[in-house]
Amino acid sequence: MRSRGAGRQGSQPSDSSVATAPKNAGVTPERPDGRRRKAFFHMPRFRFVAGLAGALAVVVLTALPAAAHVTVSSPDAVPGGFGKLVLRVPTESDTASTTKVQVQLPADTPFAFVSTKPHPGWTVATTERRLAKPIAAEGFTLSKVVATVTWTASDASAGIGPGQFDEFELSLGAFPSDVDTLSFPTTQTYSDGTVVVWDRASVKGQDETEHPVPTLELAAATQAADAAAPETDSSDSTARWTAPVVAAVGLVLAGLFAFGVHGRRGPPA
Repeated sequence: MRSRGAGRQGSQPSDSSVATAPKNAGVTPERPDGRRRKAFFHMPRFRFVAGLAGALAVVVLTALPAAAHVTVSSPDAVPGGFGKLVLRVPTESDTASTTKVQVQLPADTPFAFVSTKPHPGWTVATTERRLAKPIAAEGFTLSKVVATVTWTASDASAGIGPGQFDEFELSLGAFPSDVDTLSFPTTQTYSDGTVVVWDRASVKGQDETEHPVPTLELAAATQAADAAAPETDSSDSTARWTAPVVAAVGLVLAGLFAFGVHGRRGPPA
């Protein structure tokens, strides 16, 4: 007579206790028409999309404005008239603050009248130069004119910190009537002693120099004054890099859409 233990030892587990893998495990699911679906991340398609993404990154990075430079602008300057000059100074250093800014006024076309605007936390000083030939302006005869204007931070905390910018304003007149542009060489001093001189002339058709001289285009300033626009550079710079970015995004979306349609379309019956 067989023992119960022996019977249990020789018994086999029932079908219900054995985990069986689905018949179609590891197989791409089939569509209702019996054809297998194509995986979305098909290697050629994935490589193409990755290429589009890389192209987008290149376009975006090259379209963004270059490192910020010292610039000048004016909302109301007109040839022969008086106007405000705005000197925009960004801090390009990652570790130091801008603590001193000096701008040189044009020597060939001197301004008879120069007024400075108080800047909180900064002191302002001017130097004069004697003219080789006195000039007449507004009923006065001038033998000396302002040559430089210097703003100095009262202490390090008042300086322009990394990643920040500030604007310094002058009232000038009269703007010359016989030139199209005016250059304002500027010297920027950092809290760590670094001195950057913005005085390099740009040449049309060539790459921009590393430290271009701040230049005011009187024609552009006149148009801004006629339109009563407070700024003339922000919209232009935005348009320059927005257009290629939008075009690149459109290219990527078009590629994704095309592949999406192709992936959903089955082979001919």
